Amino acid sequence: MDTVFLYSAVFISLLMLVSLYRTAAGPTTLDRLMGANALGTKTTVLILFLGTAFGRLDMFVDIALAYAMLNFISVLAASRYFLKRGMADKP
Repeated sequence: MDTVFLYSAVFISLLMLVSLYRTAAGPTTLDRLMGANALGTKTTVLILFLGTAFGRLDMFVDIALAYAMLNFISVLAASRYFLKRGMADKP
């Protein structure tokens, strides 16, 4: 069962590279924000995989929930900032 979690963690890490590319090279501000949100979501899942691998899932769930809330609030604040400042791309 540990190898399943190991391969899943490696696969999620590879998917994080795609999100990192979208965050860095996104053509629009919305693409960059969505890439950052996807990167944070995949990091939350990776934290849970680490908790399962270490056998301390109860502790890592709290860390993952705190990170997920921080990710959600930061992306929401960034999108609101870009909308208010007029820096969002117009369709």
